[in-house]
Amino acid sequence: MDEVVLVGFWSSPYVMRVKIALIEKGVEFVYKEEKDIFEKKSELLLKSNPIHKKVPILIHHGRPICESLIILQYIDEVWKQEKQLFSNDPYDRARARFWIDLFDKKVSDCGRRMWASKGADQDAAKKEFVECLKLLENELGEKPYFAGDYFGLLDIALLPITCRFYTYETFCKFSVEKECPRFMAWAKRCNQRESVSMTLPDPYKVYDFTLEVKKRLKIE
Repeated sequence: MDEVVLVGFWSSPYVMRVKIALIEKGVEFVYKEEKDIFEKKSELLLKSNPIHKKVPILIHHGRPICESLIILQYIDEVWKQEKQLFSNDPYDRARARFWIDLFDKKVSDCGRRMWASKGADQDAAKKEFVECLKLLENELGEKPYFAGDYFGLLDIALLPITCRFYTYETFCKFSVEKECPRFMAWAKRCNQRESVSMTLPDPYKVYDFTLEVKKRLKIE
């Protein structure tokens, strides 16, 4: 039995979070890709996460851990000897979780509406999306990373959304870089890290996949 297994799907930003964290920590793992996350999920996925039936799933010594933020915390606690993802300061940890919660509840929904809707709803989603990015940009400030000089939890959690920017820009006719230049500078800086460049998929591939999803869901 492999010691560390990650069950995922290539386009999931939540799976990307876990991949980046494992690579940053120097943890060797076996990656198992789901072939069809929509219609035919693997027996391993259904057995490992019978409640939510979704990825990512980290399997360590045969025991599954689900939900990306919970997995990130588990990774940080188990492999303590490697670089730390979570801050030692309780306030900093709470603040990072606040922004991750904003992303998971609000930014992701805006992103979907930007490619799955039209007209007023799409325009509203784009406006809300940019507003959220500006809030994150203000939180980043002039720092190289959200934790200062340290690439940590918040960077890892937020960064995967950037591979979808081309998709959002194409459908909604705008430029993230023009709207939020400091946020894009941060994204480019993060992409220079090996853990990130090895993980994030080609934005054009993500766009083509989105077109396939729209067709499958019969969204015009």
